[in-house]
Amino acid sequence: MTQRTDVVVVGGGQAGLAAGYHLRRQGLDFVILDAEAAPGGSWQHMWDSLHLFSPAAHSSLPGRLMPAQGGETYPGAGHVVDYLTDYEKRYDLPVQHGTRVDAVRRDADRLLVEADSGTWRARAVISATGNWSRPFLPAVPGRSTFTGRQLHTVNYRCPADFADQRVVVVGGGNSGAQIAADLALDGRVQVTWVTQRPPRFLPDDIDGRALFDVATARRRALDAGRNDTGGVASLGDIVAVPPVRAARDAGLLTAKPMFTQLTAAGVRWADGSQSDADAIVWCTGFRPALAHLAPLNLRGPRGHIPTDGTRALGEPRLHLLGYGDWTGPASATLIGVGRPARDAAREVAGLLT
Repeated sequence: MTQRTDVVVVGGGQAGLAAGYHLRRQGLDFVILDAEAAPGGSWQHMWDSLHLFSPAAHSSLPGRLMPAQGGETYPGAGHVVDYLTDYEKRYDLPVQHGTRVDAVRRDADRLLVEADSGTWRARAVISATGNWSRPFLPAVPGRSTFTGRQLHTVNYRCPADFADQRVVVVGGGNSGAQIAADLALDGRVQVTWVTQRPPRFLPDDIDGRALFDVATARRRALDAGRNDTGGVASLGDIVAVPPVRAARDAGLLTAKPMFTQLTAAGVRWADGSQSDADAIVWCTGFRPALAHLAPLNLRGPRGHIPTDGTRALGEPRLHLLGYGDWTGPASATLIGVGRPARDAAREVAGLLT
């Protein structure tokens, strides 16, 4: 059975909900198809101790401030799930959960959205599937020979799973620092933190609010043909949230340079020395989840789809939202996705009228 609508939004996490909010304000008919069985997007699958980089009021979607979480300066992932659940209900957004989109195809003057529950013919599509479902694992020599446990950030939950084990955490970003700190502060885990370059911590009084400003300034600079924004923080810097700060100040968060290969029993360093390990946690990032757009043949360099703002250059009826700076400054964050979502909804409304 084929259904019709103005706009199909693929993905019901924070980006999809922000798109829905602005599409409603534009008066468009739309549906949000979400593969998750329940509201909350990828926040439902984060590790137990994860906290936001910014206070609740600075981590909000358009139209609705995130309430504070008790005495917590930086709300936890569970609080974000509750907020997104309330947001979806508050604005009565038409989200169909448990619906996985397999393909988006051109069909004359419409786009055909094929899902496991049926097919939609839409005048426009906003893809907001994010990155979480496509974890990236680097091609490190010996990875297939290691006999211990290997897992990505998406599979990590808590230190109790690694009690009395030797764990190597790979990755110099915020996820790597937070997971290494989580394990180190537990006291039952022997942690080795490995980074490609020496980690850089933001000053303790700077948090995710500054990173949002940096992302916005960087986008404006690039649009103006400049490379250096002159900011005090870098998008690659680590936010010193309380657990990271505690581990760092206790001397538990000292990084080693990247190993050269994995062995059956652990890792080998550049000087030939070896360290045994029971588990490797790869905090090595993600790739955009764009497989459903493959029939449109839009992929460019690095797997990205070239865009002007959020609009796909090769298909003006398609917008991409929430995948990173290439689809809007800080668009993969709660506070950052609102502006590109507004712009995408306006462009779609202009196209359809």
